[in-house]
Amino acid sequence: MKTADIAQRYLDFFQRKNHTIVPSASLVSDDPSILFTIAGMVPFIPYLTGVVPAPYPRAADVQKCIRTNDIEEVGKTARHGTFFQMLGNWSFGDYFKEGAITMAWEFLTSAEEYGGLGFDPDRLWVTVFETDDEAESIWRDVVGLPAERIQRLGRADNYWHTGQPGPGGPDSEIFYDRGPEYGKDGGPAADDDRYMEIWNLVFMQDLITNVRSGVDFDIVGELPHKNIDTGMGLERIAFLKQGVENMYEIDQVRPVLDKAVELSGRAYGADHADDVRFRVIADHVRSALMLLSDGVTPSNEGRGYILRRLMRRTIRSMRLLGVERATFPELFPVSRDAMKAGYPVVESDWERISTYAYAEEQTFLRTLASGSAILDEAVEATKKSGSAALAGDEAFLLHDTYGFPIDLTVEIAEEAGLSVDRDAFNELMQAQRARAKADAKSRKRAIADLSVYRDFRAQGETVFTGYTELETGSRVLGILVDGLSVDRAGVGTVAEVILAETALYAESGGQVADKGVIVGPGYELDVLDVQKPVPGLVSHTVEVIDGEVAVGMAATTVVDAANRHAARQAHSATHLVHAALRDTLGKSATQSGSLNRAGYMRFDFSWSQALSGATKSEIEEITNNAIAANLEVTTRVMSLDEAKAAGAMALFGEKYGSVVRMVDIGGPWSRELCAGTHVAASSEIGLVSLIGESSVGASNRRVEALVGQDAFRELVAERTLVNELTASLKTPRDQLTSRIAELSANLKTAEKKIAAFEARALADQVPALAQTASAEGPYQVVTADLGAVGSADDVRSLVNSVRERLGSVPAVVALAGVAGERPTVVVATNPAARDAGAKAGALAKIAAGVLGGGGGGRDDMAQGGGTDASAVDAALRAVRDELGRA
Repeated sequence: MKTADIAQRYLDFFQRKNHTIVPSASLVSDDPSILFTIAGMVPFIPYLTGVVPAPYPRAADVQKCIRTNDIEEVGKTARHGTFFQMLGNWSFGDYFKEGAITMAWEFLTSAEEYGGLGFDPDRLWVTVFETDDEAESIWRDVVGLPAERIQRLGRADNYWHTGQPGPGGPDSEIFYDRGPEYGKDGGPAADDDRYMEIWNLVFMQDLITNVRSGVDFDIVGELPHKNIDTGMGLERIAFLKQGVENMYEIDQVRPVLDKAVELSGRAYGADHADDVRFRVIADHVRSALMLLSDGVTPSNEGRGYILRRLMRRTIRSMRLLGVERATFPELFPVSRDAMKAGYPVVESDWERISTYAYAEEQTFLRTLASGSAILDEAVEATKKSGSAALAGDEAFLLHDTYGFPIDLTVEIAEEAGLSVDRDAFNELMQAQRARAKADAKSRKRAIADLSVYRDFRAQGETVFTGYTELETGSRVLGILVDGLSVDRAGVGTVAEVILAETALYAESGGQVADKGVIVGPGYELDVLDVQKPVPGLVSHTVEVIDGEVAVGMAATTVVDAANRHAARQAHSATHLVHAALRDTLGKSATQSGSLNRAGYMRFDFSWSQALSGATKSEIEEITNNAIAANLEVTTRVMSLDEAKAAGAMALFGEKYGSVVRMVDIGGPWSRELCAGTHVAASSEIGLVSLIGESSVGASNRRVEALVGQDAFRELVAERTLVNELTASLKTPRDQLTSRIAELSANLKTAEKKIAAFEARALADQVPALAQTASAEGPYQVVTADLGAVGSADDVRSLVNSVRERLGSVPAVVALAGVAGERPTVVVATNPAARDAGAKAGALAKIAAGVLGGGGGGRDDMAQGGGTDASAVDAALRAVRDELGRA
């Protein structure tokens, strides 16, 4: 029994029991306290707790879940999976214990042909809470389960609550006896490997308070409305029904494992360590696929970091199996095909999903190539020194320069028998928090060793004079070319130049680096980028465009004044937009990221829904009113405690030193900690024009705006466009909207007429197609290639009409067409053909396989598709050949 079929069987059963079927919530949890939906109950918590009235009295669902707290156990046990699916049925003040117990028993033990799972009742055991006489009585007297297979357990095993004062209740767990080969006799209380929990029925009936621990709390009364919350692990049911040993071998997971076996050339089942790696790959590829399908993308923080970790653990496991090349283009499509029956989005959104997956693998393969050798050397040196722990600065170097996640370094070190000095690593991370952001890895660098920077940093901090000066004289402390320290660099060379002082702003706080030049005696350098590779040190990436620069020479940094002014406008505008957002939406709309460059600003903030047009207009108006008010912009350097006391905002987890710079615009209206460059008064910003608002995650939005002259030019362009439209449509400006709506309606009417003509043209083909019927075995068969069609619906309509035309003789109709460059085949059978054994679903699957895709459906009508339009004739022949064998 396929996993997707089990899920559908479950939903069908509870739909017959008058449950509302609720679609799975996203893996990205709406609860801000958790990253992911970690249990089937999470989407229903507001209803179960009574915070929100339930919109239905009873419901059932198949909920996608992600858990990463025991990621290290993946592959080592039969039941640990990162991604899993929970089957649940829920009652909100409707049925209670007897209903939940009897329905669960019926579904588990009813024969498969009657919609159940067909488990042997003699192999099922249950546990109940130690004082729950009612549940035991139902199991024994209503269900008929022998008393010796009902066990009472305490709060640790059979009582559920949220961990907070509120609802709770006893539960009853159902176990399947896997047999004596899996452990000792005695029921779930004796051995939870042999007796596997498959379903938990929670009877939410109590009001609890004084929660001191999971087992120490006070029950103070009964809930006014008693609820049912059940959860059954789909993967566990699947591997029991499919007769395999663990969840990694079920139909939704095993194909990826088998592909990894094929790619590595190693056998599954021959070596325990390899088996764990195969299972990790199978689990993590599926988990990554499902996270990507829900909009999570790889990054260095939050959900994106979890996704990145799963993908990189997969790559690491493939390398340990001897495969060092890219494998995601072979592994991910296999997982897609295994999961698409249950989750069609993995196929419909495949282009986006695969783009992210493949790019992440290529990035990390480059990371591994540069970092593995250094880690191997560090491990070897640590062993030779007799130390049991890899130094924290070595782990930091790998993370900061080569992009090695710390957990991967820990894993590799542990494989070599070493630990990692995490305390030292964490201290270095805190001191250099800005460099841990995702954009750090995208910079074009070829740095071999941070010790090069350490030598320069030892000479003191780079003095930044750019707050007050656009030109600053200094001297060249060092030059790096291809990551190596050199004495000089000539024309055409791209190098990094370290100076004692600079007026050029290094990228930070969302503000991009300044543009400009560095000049000295006999040379000129074009500045390509300015960064802070280590705290307190500024590095200028330059191209030598004239002469030769050498260490020790004088140097003058010259900032591009126009670009700096536009960048200052954008950065100050970002502060104003932030303040306007908080004015409009409330203080929960806090910054989660930003980008400021000349003429443009991008601002990410915490918010869970799209902004209305009126809200966007209000934010824009507040911002521009603040600009017109000519608010004074002041900066003050003070202690962090003083800044916090003054109400300055510290943003999105930034690491601040003991001394900070506070930027005020209009006094406390906008007060933030910021090291960026700003205008002297808000009127210098000129104008802010919002040009976009979009989602960047389940709980984050992004606004984009043009600033200053760029905003003005955009408005001029829009005015020009409106003038052109009024002239072209010969319509006054104030009537443009209605005129365009009228034209759109006329277009839709014309499209409907065209569709009707096309449908009539297809219908005209029915008599001729019916006359082409010829015998294949006991059937009269019509097959035809229709060529280009409007949609698959057109093909279905024509197939149905031809089938009706053929009357009562055993008839099969298979027609194919190409819609939007994708071939589609539809197969239909009449009752006489089905009585003779023809099944449309099976035939459509055969044809779709020839087309390079998949298909299926009901016995009377089914559909398939693929990617190879040239194979349409072969697909139709395959249908005839199959019928001819009957």
